[in-house]
Amino acid sequence: MLSKNKQKFILSLNRKKIRDQNGVFVAEGHKLVTDLLSSNCPVESLIATDSWLQSHASIVRDLPEIISATPETLKKISTLKSPPQVIGIFKQQASVFSFDALKDELCLLLDEVQDPGNLGTIIRLADWFGITNVFCSENCADVYNSKTIQSTMGAISRVAIHYVDASAFLKEYTSLNIPVYGTFLDGNNIYQQALKNQGLIVMGNEGKGISQEVEHYVTHRLFIPSFPSDIPTSESLNVSVATAITCAEFRRQAK
Repeated sequence: MLSKNKQKFILSLNRKKIRDQNGVFVAEGHKLVTDLLSSNCPVESLIATDSWLQSHASIVRDLPEIISATPETLKKISTLKSPPQVIGIFKQQASVFSFDALKDELCLLLDEVQDPGNLGTIIRLADWFGITNVFCSENCADVYNSKTIQSTMGAISRVAIHYVDASAFLKEYTSLNIPVYGTFLDGNNIYQQALKNQGLIVMGNEGKGISQEVEHYVTHRLFIPSFPSDIPTSESLNVSVATAITCAEFRRQAK
């Protein structure tokens, strides 16, 4: 039975401060929760209907805390429009990296990406394209925001997210003499460039693009052309869509 205090605590996890103080985040829904459990993401509590618990007895039997709740109770603590049958409280995972280990990797750096949905989608894209390290400037959206977590579709357990001072990070990264790619409206056609699968791809803010502070460190300026090039089109692409196109071209050239 889910107590009133526990309900209050779960609702309080909508606030970043409370999530960080407790070192946890909330995941909602069958697909997301089961993906995280199968990836051995450490869990603190699982709240679910009796029918869901009975159907998944084999994967929940060893969890530290399992709480039965009615659909009505789950609706009260859910952030989703359609209340889920299961909600999990998982532990935040510490992320560490070394610059030496990045030499042979393709990584992403997100410069002031503000929308949690965009951040979550980019993490999911990173997982799809085999990018295991995503770096976020300090004023990016919070990776443990509920909308971000939902948008990752479980990729949060397989991709390491690092919040860094972008300038300090890039200063040290560029000393490795590894390419830093960025997308710009005045860049070179991405489909006509020889792209390496060791380097850093920088994606900018939804409205302002890559900041001047970060642009200073970009060594290769890329542009995703519209088609056909001689007629008016949309002004720009959504940052997650642009990330998908960019990562796809890097991986295509790797074959």
